[in-house]
Amino acid sequence: MSGLKTVHLQLPATTEALRALEIGSVAYLTGRLFTGREGVYKRAVEDGVPLPAPPAELGSANFHCSPAASIEADGSYNVGAVTATASFRFARWLDGFFAKTGCNIIIGKGGMTSEIYKRSFLPNNAIYLTTVGYGTGALLGRGIKQVVTAHWVEEVGLAQAIWVLEVENFGPFLVESDLDGNSLFERENAKIAPEIEKRYEGTRPATLRRYGETDDRSDELI
Repeated sequence: MSGLKTVHLQLPATTEALRALEIGSVAYLTGRLFTGREGVYKRAVEDGVPLPAPPAELGSANFHCSPAASIEADGSYNVGAVTATASFRFARWLDGFFAKTGCNIIIGKGGMTSEIYKRSFLPNNAIYLTTVGYGTGALLGRGIKQVVTAHWVEEVGLAQAIWVLEVENFGPFLVESDLDGNSLFERENAKIAPEIEKRYEGTRPATLRRYGETDDRSDELI
């Protein structure tokens, strides 16, 4: 992480603290946050089920992740590694989720788009933090100081449940969006994309391919 600006955010983060963030910076979090993925979003927004606790008790940062979580024989909770999941799947529920939770930080993998940031994040003074590469679940787990509680375990299962965590120097994450709706990935991709075709000029197509694979982006199968 040498050469990158590093910031330490105290949760709940103020709008002023988020305004000072620069995309591409490395962020570490200290305070309370909660996990939540598709099962939570659908239940809370689409199905209209009230939150299991007041927003202040859940935290102001939501992590799109699948925790390595367990309930011990004595009823206590344990969360080890926390592996982020791709956030693009959550876009359709974001407006309702922000309204219900009051979150101003969303954490996940892969980012979204500046269009989504401007549409859903900006009105809520919220930013997006992305995990750094793959295989960081155990590293992130070191920042979990306490599992406060868990909600909706029976309703959506261990991996999909809401896990409320107290964290310290939890990270590293990259600041992917800011309060103006700018996207780190879109900015960097704009620099790289024009050079891609040049890099492949004169090369021969692959001889062996997987079924459905193509090097024509206009004909890609999804």
